[in-house]
Amino acid sequence: MNFFKRALQDKIIKQLKPNKVVVLIGARRTGKTMLLKEILKQQPDFSLVLNGEDAGTQLVLKDRTIENYKRLLGNKKLLVIDEAQKIPDIGNILKLIADEIKGLKIIVSGSSMFDLNNQLGEPLTGRKITFQLFPAAQMELSDTENLVQTKNKLEERLIYGSYPELLQYTSGEEKAEYLKELVNSYLLKDILAFDNIRNSAKLLDLLRLLAFQTGSEVSLEELGKQLQISKNTVERYMDLLSKVFIIYRVQGFSRNLRKEITKSSKWYFYDNGIRNTLVANLNPLSLRDDKGLLWENYLLSERIKYQAYTGMLVNNYFWRTYQQQEIDWVEERGGKLYAYEIKWKADKKITAPSAWADNYPKTSFEVITSANYLNWISPAK
Repeated sequence: MNFFKRALQDKIIKQLKPNKVVVLIGARRTGKTMLLKEILKQQPDFSLVLNGEDAGTQLVLKDRTIENYKRLLGNKKLLVIDEAQKIPDIGNILKLIADEIKGLKIIVSGSSMFDLNNQLGEPLTGRKITFQLFPAAQMELSDTENLVQTKNKLEERLIYGSYPELLQYTSGEEKAEYLKELVNSYLLKDILAFDNIRNSAKLLDLLRLLAFQTGSEVSLEELGKQLQISKNTVERYMDLLSKVFIIYRVQGFSRNLRKEITKSSKWYFYDNGIRNTLVANLNPLSLRDDKGLLWENYLLSERIKYQAYTGMLVNNYFWRTYQQQEIDWVEERGGKLYAYEIKWKADKKITAPSAWADNYPKTSFEVITSANYLNWISPAK
């Protein structure tokens, strides 16, 4: 697979400091291992690379003594542990190494925020910085393709998504097979690895229901009734799905106005290809009636990537009133509100809903379409 430079590469290198831990998280197959290899090429220091899924690695790290770790590292100045969440007690292991082996830089990666946060959180307080790697972002791909190529590949990305390995496949059949394998063998593998997940079929059914309701307000009670499980189980499953980076939640925005809906949430998929594979529909746009849904999911996920990679401090919401006035996307940043309406094509002039304009008169309002979207997710440098 051809490597394209990831947006996090220089940021991670900048944060590599003695006796600190850089944590790289993200779903499986988003390119964490490849990114680590590229970072290692640029590091003059002697490095030790370990894989947390390897039984030998787990065994050698089990002896939690300074002498053992000094013997393991020798004269190495950089320690890299891929899939670190698989190593029992990894948080306390890294704390001991970071505290006692002077001058050592550390990078660890993992495909589950749940495991890594639980294990690294308290032991590494004040010692770590965390980065999230997403499927390929348009702001990354724009460095390797021109505007014509980007526009030509837009439909492909709406259908098949942006997982890096897809770049090596040319036919739709190959892409579809890859996505099927990705969903069944990698993403669900992380979810089902958790204790007390008793019914994998219910979990997959929940994912499919969410895929059909992408971008719509979701009722946990209704999902529970459809799946014949409790609301609390639905909530737990959705939390797990978000922590292994398959879906993410957007909450309703309000400044406590009576007419605004705040308790509901919308759920989106980080990648269109995963969503489309779950509903078994990889047809071209010309044969689909969910083009608007695909456009919204793609664009908002790309915006989230852009926010994360540029270090934007922002809160994201949607907005709707009980009278059905709504705005797709609201950003709260720098003490101001920015409202965006997402449309594939805007055939007529669209203005902010009257309830929004009346109650939030000093906010900006912009319509994002297929004609201007690149300025929003991948501005020209």
